[in-house]
Amino acid sequence: MQDITNIFELIKTPANVAITMHQKPDGDAMGSTLGLYHFLKQYGHSVTVVSPTNWGSFLNWMPGCDLVLDFENKNAEANNIIAAADWLFCLDFNTPSRVKKMEDSIRQCKATKVLIDHHQQPDTEYFNYGISLTQKSSTCQMVYDFIVAMGDTDKINTEIATCLYTGLITDTGSFRFDNVDAAVFEMAAHLKRVGVNHPKIFEEIYDNFLENRFRFIGNMLLNRMEVFYEYNTVLIAIPREDLVKYDINTGDTEGLVNYGLAIQGIKLAAIIIDRTEEIKCSFRSKGQFDVNTFARTYFNGGGHYNAAGGGSKESLQTVIYNFKTAIHEQKENLI
Repeated sequence: MQDITNIFELIKTPANVAITMHQKPDGDAMGSTLGLYHFLKQYGHSVTVVSPTNWGSFLNWMPGCDLVLDFENKNAEANNIIAAADWLFCLDFNTPSRVKKMEDSIRQCKATKVLIDHHQQPDTEYFNYGISLTQKSSTCQMVYDFIVAMGDTDKINTEIATCLYTGLITDTGSFRFDNVDAAVFEMAAHLKRVGVNHPKIFEEIYDNFLENRFRFIGNMLLNRMEVFYEYNTVLIAIPREDLVKYDINTGDTEGLVNYGLAIQGIKLAAIIIDRTEEIKCSFRSKGQFDVNTFARTYFNGGGHYNAAGGGSKESLQTVIYNFKTAIHEQKENLI
């Protein structure tokens, strides 16, 4: 993989561009792809953002979100876009397996592939150009840096700023996490000067859910949360019937893993959800417990030092058992 600076001049020539992100995109994935979309349009490119799957409705307000193609729902159109692309930008994921059913399409794509990502252990052989910086707060910050490095700070308009700010606040936990440094606040200040409507974005992201989600959360905290004080760990395990009962959709469980970390003394919080086709796991930690290694070791996953995910094809009860076994093995690192 060559350094991304080598495309600075090449990308100024209009071409067909496809931009994609990981499945079930979050605020950073959608924000970074749409921010890059609005930037590259200014160079005359024909640009399309393709998501491997659907996404949470709390992101639908974002500028350009209505133009994003859902690969699963518009398969033929999305495949044609990918096949015809001269450039394929891959944002907020670093290995083709993270796009699930779209993996074959992007592997067969003849486009020049560019990586912009902040997760650990990238598949660098797959990409022609790219940048991978695990210390960055978000992929949105990296897209911002990319635009600035190209000398195009003046091209950051309100649409770009809004998209990038969305990913910045969601991936930093509203500036709460350890990945926040001075550069994050400097970026936020610049985007605010450009015209970001800070209260409106927070309202759209955090105050835009239906009643059923809050009843689901109440049931989750009362009936599905276990606290293992001997391991400084919280586990929330959600069976499929809860998702059905409370009509829980994509995006409704976003951020719920963080509830466990709010309990005094807790170092590791996990949420395990039965999504029928797969058991999905999310892990968050405080301090020196490395959930990236934890997820890779026990749950076929990975991510960041304090935020990672994984999955399993086994039953929910088996995954719960495996998790309890894992924290017992990791007891010395958790106490």
